[in-house]
Amino acid sequence: MASPVVLVPDRLVDTVNGDVRSGLGVVVTGSRIVSLIAHGQIPENINRIDLAGHTLAPGLIDVHTHLVGEIDDGQGYAGLVTRSAARETLAGVRNAALTLQAGFTSVRDIGTFRAFCDVALRDAIAEGWLSGPRMMCAGAYVTCPGGGGDITGLAVDVDAAVPRELRFGVTSGVEQIRVTVRQILRFGADFIKVIATGAVLTSGTNPGAPEFTEAELAAAVEEAAEAGTFVAAHAHGAEGIKRAVRAGARSIEHGSLMDDEAIAMMAEAGTFLVADLYDGDWISEQGPRLGYSAEVMKKNALTTDAQRTGFEKAVRAGVRIAFGTDAGVFPHGHNARQLTYYVRYGLTPVQAIQSATRWAAELMGWEAQVGAIAPGMKADLIAVPGDPTADISLFERVDFVMKDGAVIESRQAGSGSTTPPPMPKESL
Repeated sequence: MASPVVLVPDRLVDTVNGDVRSGLGVVVTGSRIVSLIAHGQIPENINRIDLAGHTLAPGLIDVHTHLVGEIDDGQGYAGLVTRSAARETLAGVRNAALTLQAGFTSVRDIGTFRAFCDVALRDAIAEGWLSGPRMMCAGAYVTCPGGGGDITGLAVDVDAAVPRELRFGVTSGVEQIRVTVRQILRFGADFIKVIATGAVLTSGTNPGAPEFTEAELAAAVEEAAEAGTFVAAHAHGAEGIKRAVRAGARSIEHGSLMDDEAIAMMAEAGTFLVADLYDGDWISEQGPRLGYSAEVMKKNALTTDAQRTGFEKAVRAGVRIAFGTDAGVFPHGHNARQLTYYVRYGLTPVQAIQSATRWAAELMGWEAQVGAIAPGMKADLIAVPGDPTADISLFERVDFVMKDGAVIESRQAGSGSTTPPPMPKESL
C-alpha cells in the first residue's frame, strides 16, 4: 500500500465554493486525495512536499485541445496529405507531454483530421506508456462535404484520392449522420464533435454560415445520447449556434458571432460556451510570419473582437463557461495564457480558475473525479508561486504538477524536467 504524503502550500483554491483557503495541507495516498488537514495538525513522521510561498490548485483542464499533429502552419488542411498518421500521432506524444508539464492534467481533445489517432494517444497515456494528460476524445469531426472539418483546397482531380481516415466523419443527411456517429463511437470516441458552421482556418468556408440543418444536428445529439454521451458543436455564426442549442448540443465551441438571442438561449438551456479568446491575437501576430492566407486573416479579424464582446455578454447573462483554448493553433504548453483573457473579458480570477477546473469537469461529466481539491478526488494537483487571484498570469509559470498522485513536474525542487518551448519573439 502506498504511503501517504502531505502537500503543504501557503494557500489552496477551493473551486467548489469559489474561494481561497489558507493554512491547509492536502493528504494524498496513492492516486487519491484522502483529506485536508490544518498545518498545525500535520504528523511529524509523514512524508511532506513543502510548497511554501505557493498556491495549490486542482490540475487544470482544457476542454478544447488538438493534441495530434503539428501546430497549424497557416497553409491550409490540404497539406495534411503530406504527413503520415504515424508522424501526426508522434507529434501528439510531444504535445501531450508539454500540456501536462504546463499543469493541464486533463483535456477534452476535440478533433483530429487523422481519425482516431487521438484515441490511440489517449489509450497509450492511460496504459502508462507515455506522459500526458487524461484525455476525452472526439475521434473524428462530423462535418458536411466541403465544410469546416473537411480537407478543402485540393485540385479537383486529386480530391477523390484523399485517404478515408482524413474524411471519416464527412457526411450529410439525417440518416447518414446517425450511421456516422455510431461508427465514430464504435471506434473509441468518447463524445461527438459536430462542425455546425464554417471555420476560420478551413479555406473556402464561411464562419457565419450554418453547415448542418437543425434536424441533422438533432440526429447527432440523439445518437450520442443513446450511447450515454454528448455533442460539442463548433459554431461561430449565430444561426448555427441557435440550431445547435435547440438540437441539444452540450457545448458551443468558439461562439464568435453569437447574437443576444443566441446568448439568451444558451443561458436558458444550460449550454456551455467554450471560447478560445487567445487564438485571435496569436493568428493576428503570427499569421504573417507563418504565411496565413489573406482569407484566414480576414476571417480572423471578423471573429476576434466579436467573440470577446459576445463572451462578456455571455458572462453577464449567466452562460456556463468552460475553459478551452484551441491549443494546436498556437504551441502546446502555453494554454494558460488564455486565463488572462478570461479575466480581461468578464470573469473574476477565481471564476477563471473554476472555468479551467470545476466547470470544465462538469462539462465533461468528470466532476466526481477531477476539478476540485477534496477527499476522494484524483490527486491531480498543481502549484504556482504567489497568489493567482491577485495575478492570474501566475498559471503560466506552474512550478509543481502531480497527476494521479505521481509528481510530474517539480521545478522548485530543481527536477530539471522539460518546460514548454518559448513562444516566438514576435508574440512576447
